[in-house]
Amino acid sequence: MTVELTPSFKTKSGDPITIGAGSGTAWKSFKRGDPSNEDNLNEIVDKLAFSIKAGYNHLDTAEVYTTHPEVGKAIKKSGAPREKLWITTKYITSSPHINKTAESPQEYVDETLKELGTDYIDLLLIHHPFFEPQQSKNGYDIKKLWKEFIDVKKTGAVRYIGVSNFTVDHLKSIIEVSEEQGGREFYPTANQIEFHPYLQNQSPGIVQFAQENGILIESFGPLTPLFRIIDEDTKKEVVDHPLKTVLPELAKKYNKTEAQILLRWVLEKKALPITTSSKEDRIKEALEIHKFELKPEDVELIDTEGAKFPYRAFFKGRF
Repeated sequence: MTVELTPSFKTKSGDPITIGAGSGTAWKSFKRGDPSNEDNLNEIVDKLAFSIKAGYNHLDTAEVYTTHPEVGKAIKKSGAPREKLWITTKYITSSPHINKTAESPQEYVDETLKELGTDYIDLLLIHHPFFEPQQSKNGYDIKKLWKEFIDVKKTGAVRYIGVSNFTVDHLKSIIEVSEEQGGREFYPTANQIEFHPYLQNQSPGIVQFAQENGILIESFGPLTPLFRIIDEDTKKEVVDHPLKTVLPELAKKYNKTEAQILLRWVLEKKALPITTSSKEDRIKEALEIHKFELKPEDVELIDTEGAKFPYRAFFKGRF
């Protein structure tokens, strides 16, 4: 029941990577809201350590999440060997949410390695392409920044490089740089995007283009249809949308939770989900998606019903 993803990443120990255990969403909000609250910080560490012990080997974090220290502590608390884990983090040129101290990708990697307590990062991503040269002290545009990502990869401190929230045109522009620097070895290997049945292409044609060019689609927000959906015009919650009926029926049919159905749908689309929860039973349930598969007609049903209700939860107005 394993779906073969392309590319198929492995930890340094040779283990295929699991779905991602995220430390963004609520976790980053907890820390930003009260960074001195030891209970919140300890909960982040405890839940990530629990995730590792439950079977996750893939930890997803980012500069803007500010959770690197907690990820590092969770790894130590779990007792898992570093080579059996996969750590993804994301660099951002600027953000109003953080006090940015590392300007260049190399400075960021050096700082991150100290915060995580490790000597390498498995996957380094550009968090998003929505920046102008004047927003960075180093005057980065996408091409210049990608060249420096390639330079960091050459040092060996980063195993793979990729992007997040990139469109087809953005990908084409950095692939040009990759070709100039040596070819496919320096292609982006992943594009982490908002991906769920209500947003089957974050930007036009992005999933097909990525998959045709050996770029793994990673899905953030895969459970969006289960959360509060707000109408942009009325600012009120939408309580009646297509999957409200479909998901309970499929959950009953497969004897799974609605969240498991959505996460498995992401896998069936040959994308890798990134998810998180503060509840231990849900953390364990998410890993169970590798133990069943959806029938093609049910994948198509989710596709069809999801397409009837286009909804974007993140980066509104950017695409």
